[in-house]
Amino acid sequence: MKSLASPPCLRLIPTAHRQLNSRQSSSACYIHGGASANKSNNLSFSSSASEKELRSSFVQTAAVRHVTGSLIRGEGLRFAIVVARFNEVVTKLLLEGAIETFKKYSVREEDIEVIWVPGSFEIGVVAQNLGKSGKFHAVLCIGAVIRGDTTHYDAVANSAASGVLSAGINSGVPCIFGVLTCEDMDQALNRSGGKAGNKGAETALTALEMASLFEHHLN
Repeated sequence: MKSLASPPCLRLIPTAHRQLNSRQSSSACYIHGGASANKSNNLSFSSSASEKELRSSFVQTAAVRHVTGSLIRGEGLRFAIVVARFNEVVTKLLLEGAIETFKKYSVREEDIEVIWVPGSFEIGVVAQNLGKSGKFHAVLCIGAVIRGDTTHYDAVANSAASGVLSAGINSGVPCIFGVLTCEDMDQALNRSGGKAGNKGAETALTALEMASLFEHHLN
């Protein structure tokens, strides 16, 4: 009867050596881990510092031209203001805010033309016509759409916004969106000279900057 071969114990020795070696390696890494971490932190710190220096030197040396419109030079610029008659109690206040702002920035009264339209829906087509006329540096579009009990509000508000955008793109003249879209009349009055300021004045400031940008830099 053949005796059973004993398990090859010697084959376990390399495995044990490998485990021992790996443990020793781990211990070595653990012992020197603090120094390695410090080196890594120092490297990352110096790397981030050098990146900051590189960025700052890039900003200082790169010949980047920044262009913006001016709110100082309003003389000689001509503006058209398209105003919706619907919700006139609001749109009149917005118009007054826009004209007063133009006067503050030295725009002459004879360089401002006001065109009344029935409602905000009709603003876009008139603004585009005025832009294409070549007589104006910018066109302000002023109106007030107040939510009611039907979806009519959404249709008019969306059409007014897309109409003004299309007018500017098709005419090549800045057409500034100054149509209030409010939940109720109190909200509209607050934005036309009340607690929230006058959006007509803000529209005039945008028109001044865009007109200056086109006149002095983009044409």
